[in-house]
Amino acid sequence: IPHGGGGPGVGPVAVRDHLAPYLPGHPLAAELSDEHTVSAAPYGSASILPITWAYIRMMGAQGLRSASLVAIASANYIARRLDEYYPVLYTGENGMVAHECILDLRAITKATGVTVDDVAKRLADYGFHAPTMSFPVAGTLMVEPTESESLAEIDAFCAAMIAIRAEIDQVGSGAWPVDDNPLRHAPHTAHCLMVAEWNHPYTRELAAFPLGDSFRPKVWPPVRRIDGAYGDRNLVCSCPPVEAFAQLS
Repeated sequence: IPHGGGGPGVGPVAVRDHLAPYLPGHPLAAELSDEHTVSAAPYGSASILPITWAYIRMMGAQGLRSASLVAIASANYIARRLDEYYPVLYTGENGMVAHECILDLRAITKATGVTVDDVAKRLADYGFHAPTMSFPVAGTLMVEPTESESLAEIDAFCAAMIAIRAEIDQVGSGAWPVDDNPLRHAPHTAHCLMVAEWNHPYTRELAAFPLGDSFRPKVWPPVRRIDGAYGDRNLVCSCPPVEAFAQLS
């Protein structure tokens, strides 16, 4: 998918004979059974290939080359802007990266206690959706600007990351406790900012508008932090108890 759409992926799955009866089927595919249907299209996400085909057709050979050059230039620009503040992984012989750069926070976490989750959530307070987190390396952020982001937007992102590094240093110096600082409590919702008593060592203004006068319009997060990894690793049922259905009947 153009821009690294993140999925869902589509492709062949090979299994041994004894697993073949359990493969997904589809009622609209004559060569498949109609059992175990798992998607609307017979062979996975029907939109992926048309999206890619349309993108290639509209861009043309020169357009694809230009897009690739801009994407690579943008990623290297970010790497250069931020390598003073965050180590950049996997650079080539000339110190360059490809179309994405990986910012390594592992040493920062070890020294300060501020985690990659803290930085990712704090970016929401600055008006940015976090880049890919902990992939392909745990404890890192993988930034992939693509060819679509303007220089102004990239500069704004870099300014946010540099400001966050200054906040990390505040934690590292002991000015803010590891468990009570704007990174650990990010993201800050409107609801949490309107409580009568504010018992944190930083201001409400810093929590919500960390760049001060350089205010950036943002989508306010509706909820605060959740344990996303727990939900990935454990079945968390939000269904009513069985007794509730018995009462309805």
